Parts: sequence; C-alpha cells; structure tokens
Amino acid sequence: MSRLAERHVRDHLERPEWPPGAVIGGVDTHKHIHVAAVCDPLGRVLASDTFPTTTAGFKALLRFLRAHGQLAAVGIEGTGCWGGGLARWLATRDVHVVEVDRPNRQARRRRGKSDTIDAEEAARAVVAGRARTVPKTGTGPVEMARQLRVARRSAIKQRTQALLQLQALADTAPDDLRDTVKKLRYAQLIATAARFRPGELTTPSAAAKYAMSALARRIQHLDAEIEGLDAHLKTILTAAHPALLAAHGVGPDTAGALLVAAGDNPERLVTEQAFAALCGASPVQASSGNTHRHRLNRGGDRQANSALWRIVLVRMKTHPPTRDYVTRRTAEGMAKRDIMRCLKRYVAREIYHHINPTPPAVAHLRLVSPIPVTTGEAALSTA
Repeated sequence: MSRLAERHVRDHLERPEWPPGAVIGGVDTHKHIHVAAVCDPLGRVLASDTFPTTTAGFKALLRFLRAHGQLAAVGIEGTGCWGGGLARWLATRDVHVVEVDRPNRQARRRRGKSDTIDAEEAARAVVAGRARTVPKTGTGPVEMARQLRVARRSAIKQRTQALLQLQALADTAPDDLRDTVKKLRYAQLIATAARFRPGELTTPSAAAKYAMSALARRIQHLDAEIEGLDAHLKTILTAAHPALLAAHGVGPDTAGALLVAAGDNPERLVTEQAFAALCGASPVQASSGNTHRHRLNRGGDRQANSALWRIVLVRMKTHPPTRDYVTRRTAEGMAKRDIMRCLKRYVAREIYHHINPTPPAVAHLRLVSPIPVTTGEAALSTA
C-alpha cells in the first residue's frame, strides 16, 4: 500500500463525518456513578446527567443519550476499569463505543476539573476524531487469561515475600536452630521448615519453628496455586491461539501478556505498527530542524514490552537466524541494547500476524478503494 493511500486512510479516520441530526455521547466513569454528556457534531453540549453503575442505570443513560437525537457514538473514559461494564453493555446493543484517554493536564489546568467537564471533553474528543480507538470487548478467552494472570501475579508476589521472610527467620533464628537451617538451599529449607512441629511455644526456638513452618506451608500452598493457574492458562491459550504458542521463544506467560494487550478483538489494531506502539516497541520521532532522529518509546503496555524482551532474550540464545542477526549487527558496531530494541520491533511484527491473521491491507481497501473486497483479497493472494 502506498504512503499516499496510508495518509488518505489516516486523514479519513481523523476527520469523522457525522450524519445530520447525529449526537455524540461522552461518559466519565466511576465506581458508583457515571456522568454522561451529549454533544452535537459541532461539539456544543446539549445536556449532562449522572447515572448509577447498575443495569437500570445503564438503560437510563442510553435513553438519555438517544433522547437528544440519533446516537452516532459514545466516548467512554476508563473502558479497562470502571467503564468496562458500560462499554460491553452498550456494544451488545449496537452502540458504537470509542475509548477515550484521560483529558490533557494542560487543558485541565486551564478549565478546571469536574466529572461533568470530563464527560464533555470525552464527547468532544470523539467529535474531533482525537479519540477513535475501539475498546477491548472482554468477552472471550483473552479476558479469561487476563483474570487468571491477575491471580497468578498476586500469588507470585506473595510467594516471593514469604520466601524472603522465611530466609530472614532462618538467618536470625536461635543458635541451635540457625546451625541446622542456615546452610540449606531454598527448596530444602521449605521442605524442612514445613515439617517442623514445635509443640507448645515456650522458647524462642519453638516460636521460630512455628513461624518458619507457617511460612513454608504457605509457600507450598502458593506453589500449588501457581501450578494450577499455569495449567489453566496454558489450556485456554493453546485452544485460542495455538500458532502463537508454537512460535519460537513464546510461552504461556509471554503469550498471555501480549494477548491481554491486544484484547479479544485484535482487529481493532488495524496495522502492525499500531500493535508495536501498543507494546512500546516502536521508535518515536524526536526530530527538530536539521536533526532527524528517533528516541526510545517509553509508553505502551509495559508487561507486553517485557514479554517481547524475554522472547528476544530466548531467541538470542537458541534461534540461529536471530544469532546471525546479532553477529552481523555487532560487527557493524551496534550496541547490544540497540540490537535488542530492533529485535523487539521485528518480534512485535511477527506476533501481530499470529494474533490478527487478517491482512490489514484488506481493511485499508475497504476505506480507500471502490474495489470489491473479494477482488482485493484475490489480488493480495496473487501478489
């Protein structure tokens, strides 16, 4: 696809054309209430109101928006948190939902901050085309994986904390007990401490044994919990995306992080460049005047960025094409961290095509060309 066509697509997306009589909604979401505002296609506020975060409140909010005209779209702030329920509820009723980022801080300082202002700004962001991201649906296997990953991450943190506390108790235990347990490795220490039966707590040694036994049994319980979560996570991801898990260096944990970043509807990421930016693996323009350069992207989903880094690390050790690339780039004088950044960008491109196998050029043809989709697909298959 030519750069001119890509620019045409981008301009088309950035300048939405609203039908006559259309209205656009904006919602500032909270735990117990949602504040909604409705604007016309020129960004003029027509009305605003507050609704509870219940099914009855969702129905009242939708009636409020539709009472002012033909509802073209609704911009919702916080679709990954308190706005997720409303976004899913509206999507099931054929309402076009747009994810809206938090308002600009400079604009907030100039205008002040209130829930009504935030709702109005959400609607205006949709009207102007600044907000156009389709939110995650959260209704499929990726949402299931996200929930399991939340529990897994919590269990790992608790296990690490308990293990450090167990080691600290072993290092500071009374002399007779410390001489027995201090020399043990982690696995041996956990197994030994779990077998402690101190009896009545009448001495510091007995209290230390009781505390160490409690921590060791907690670690064993968390080990079993993590193992069960990993098994369920692998089963879900293997059934949903077997090709992704078959890629070199990709495991259930890294695949889960990347899929959670993309969501259950990866088609919302129309290009692999968008996915790379989402993962923080795309270079950012930092040019000015006669200086033309790019800088490191410190944004995006950091868990997905970490997953790309781990995949690259594995491939640098066990993947011959990657090893050859590293050798060539090192001979050219490139630093290892810069090589890894390049590799993360290449891996993001590969992962995107595993997650979203539909060629993005087909979606572009639907926007910029009158060619029928079937003809465009045939042309792509013979190119």
